Amino acid sequence: MEYQIAEINELSQPDFIATLGGIFEDSPWVAERVYDKRPFADLSSLHQAMVEVVRNASLEEQLELIRSHPDLGSKVKMSESSVQEQAGAGLDRLSSEEYERFQLLNKAYKDKFAFPFIIAVKNHTKESILDAFSMRLENSRQAEIERALEEIYQIAWLRLSN
Repeated sequence: MEYQIAEINELSQPDFIATLGGIFEDSPWVAERVYDKRPFADLSSLHQAMVEVVRNASLEEQLELIRSHPDLGSKVKMSESSVQEQAGAGLDRLSSEEYERFQLLNKAYKDKFAFPFIIAVKNHTKESILDAFSMRLENSRQAEIERALEEIYQIAWLRLSN
């Protein structure tokens, strides 16, 4: 969907939330909290306001947002945006060996951090995602919370701007 800032600024609160509630993976509270900050000069201003909402959210809300993202390469039900993004990186066409590797890494990551591995897949290939998985498993939990949020901000920008 292509977003036009003039149209977004004119939406009623329910329509604003319905339109933008999925930008941050099934977390309409982000759009709800940014609604009163209208009008936005451009999509970048809207995105920055949404990022600030997440940055100012409680740790529990941030973790809930992180946990709302699907495992990479999984076959579970996910948002249409996630389906398209994962398909763009070829994660819908994994060989059985690649699928098994993703499942093992997803499990190792979730066991260590208690939330799914998040990466802006539009910026990656299957191979670079697998490399990032391995490298990021060495990080601390706090570093991974921060990294996951940064990746979520990138994903939200890609969703808004495309």
